[in-house]
Amino acid sequence: MGRLKIVFPVCCGMDVHRDFVIACIASTNSQGVTEYQSKRFSTYTGDLRKLAVWLKENHCFDVCMESTGKYWFPVHNILEKDFHVVVSHPKFVKAIKGKKTDKKDAMWIADLFKHDLVRGSFIPPEDIRQLRDLCRYYQKLVWNTTGEKNRAQNCLTVSNFKLDDVFSNVFGKSASAIISQLLEHPGEAFDVAPFLDKRCKASPQEVQEAIDGVFSPWQAEKLKVIRKHISNLDDLRDALQKLIFKLAEPYSRQIELLLTVPGISDPMTAIRVIAEIGADMRQFESSKHLCSWAGLTPQNNESANKKKTTRIGKAGQYLKPLLIQCAIAASNPRSKLYPEILAKYQILKKRRGAKKARVAIARRLLTAIFHILLNDTPYLPADSSAKDSAPEQRIISLSQAIALLTRKGYVISEVADISDLPLVESDPSS
Repeated sequence: MGRLKIVFPVCCGMDVHRDFVIACIASTNSQGVTEYQSKRFSTYTGDLRKLAVWLKENHCFDVCMESTGKYWFPVHNILEKDFHVVVSHPKFVKAIKGKKTDKKDAMWIADLFKHDLVRGSFIPPEDIRQLRDLCRYYQKLVWNTTGEKNRAQNCLTVSNFKLDDVFSNVFGKSASAIISQLLEHPGEAFDVAPFLDKRCKASPQEVQEAIDGVFSPWQAEKLKVIRKHISNLDDLRDALQKLIFKLAEPYSRQIELLLTVPGISDPMTAIRVIAEIGADMRQFESSKHLCSWAGLTPQNNESANKKKTTRIGKAGQYLKPLLIQCAIAASNPRSKLYPEILAKYQILKKRRGAKKARVAIARRLLTAIFHILLNDTPYLPADSSAKDSAPEQRIISLSQAIALLTRKGYVISEVADISDLPLVESDPSS
């Protein structure tokens, strides 16, 4: 059995914690003998700079560390300019159980890294990381707004106001005006007609019956606080969106290209996609690698030629839901913008169900995004008509016909002389 190849003769493994970092430099000579030297540094910026100086003094420019929470960020920010830094998921550098110490953990990471046995995580450039941080915070504000709207709806339900039965959006212009009137004048009857928009489908009589409820003093005060919180969240989200647009200005070309993708109809969605995957697709080996990284491919769990599960992975906490939303929008039956997407979705839905069909469409969209950004070309829908239409006459040789029938499962007993047989045009669809 041969030895493992030493890829990094001088490298460093780091065990990163909240308050300190254990760095272990592994130096391997020409005879394959490795010497180790470890040192402890605090996570203060000054000490992290000393860590960089110590690495340079020992001619070590290849570093590997675990992605432990948020603690690796300061270390990575100090080292990324002058060093080749690999950040790995903890499951890929998990040490063997036994006498476990921080020093041994750092040594273990160094041993794995010197043989190039550590799979690095995708770390985008600094500007993309900043954009990702803001976009994820924006998404959390959206989630908070959704939570507050659900609490507001609960207040209406408890008080027996049936506004959700007559309005498609309880927080729309008409419904909001009626709720404000109910809160400002509790227990007073009023005509709802002046508050209704012309586009409201419900009649004034139906709306009048729907507001026949009673707010308790505590529910009324709670709803006032909730509505104020929603208003504040909307203002914060608008301010954050302006900041995101400003930070995303260097990627205007990529945003323009992504707006041609089915389901991506607004710049904010395009920016959020770029914030997650970056603008340079050369970071990924292929579109399949990108889809796997985004959690849109089935997990590999197979034993004795039996697949134990076909569920998708847990990766892509922010990207995957976004692409699923885009897939839902692109495969909307009421929309005729993308017939090729709708046709594919309907076929998959019959075979595998709606959920798996949406995941498949999301993967299809991400694959298209990969090639769009890689080749700098807009989205071009697949020409399905070319597949459906066949040439007027299809001619194949006898040997080709036999091979075709064999592949389809037919057993050829003998080959007769077909020179005297009439020619019959075959069905192109068969």
